[in-house]
Amino acid sequence: MRLAIVSDIHGNLPALDAVLADIQAAGADATLNLGDIASGPLWPCETLDRLMPLALPTIRGNHERQVLRPLEGMGLSDRHAAERLTPPQREWLAGLPAQLRWREEVYACHGTPGSDLQYFMETVCPDFGGRGWPGVRAASHAEVLTRAGAAQAAVILCGHTHKPRVMQLEDGRLVVNPGSVGLQAYDDSHPHEHVMENGSPHARYALIEKGAAGWSVQLRAVPYDWEAAARQAERHGRGDWADALRTGRVGRREGDIAAALRASTTDKAAPGPTIAP
Repeated sequence: MRLAIVSDIHGNLPALDAVLADIQAAGADATLNLGDIASGPLWPCETLDRLMPLALPTIRGNHERQVLRPLEGMGLSDRHAAERLTPPQREWLAGLPAQLRWREEVYACHGTPGSDLQYFMETVCPDFGGRGWPGVRAASHAEVLTRAGAAQAAVILCGHTHKPRVMQLEDGRLVVNPGSVGLQAYDDSHPHEHVMENGSPHARYALIEKGAAGWSVQLRAVPYDWEAAARQAERHGRGDWADALRTGRVGRREGDIAAALRASTTDKAAPGPTIAP
């Protein structure tokens, strides 16, 4: 059985189409989707229209929860998607499970078994910017073992960080993050400021297969029209996404984009000068 694992599509339809074509060419028997499907300034509805008829085994990510909340206080990426989703799409997202098990040996979560917001194989550190450090490092074996908890499966699948990574635990469990289909770099401020970068714009996914010697993993990087995706982000005012989509590195920062948007909104709402009669 050869399984394809996709995660963190974030509304990037051309990246998804390229990955699905690569999966078909690779002869995968099934595809599992680890969530964060539509949130982002790209093609949220079109991406869901592409995925929903495929009926892939799919779990929700943190952004599935977030786009279904009230708009007040919602982040830019979630809001872009939330304002466009159709009622059937919202209903489909609301029905996704938080975790799933595939034929006993494969367990899937978005972040960790305990939280869809926790990083599994990375650890955020309060050292952003010092000597150029990104504020995040690869997690130690002990950290990953603790986060895996009591999840009993030969293979534990996770997403969320957008970083393709594989770790074999001392008890034999294999932890696999396929990386992100749709976004190869981002910045975040929780729990500390940090950046995640893959260094190239290729769409990522994984192929896993059980053989006589155990499970093998291929971490795949697929070319697609990332310039079209970057232009779509720019059309929606997200230069930070455009930079990340073109390069796989963080350029402009989300916080700067949001601050500029708030300032623009405040300026437009401010009353004009009073003219004396």
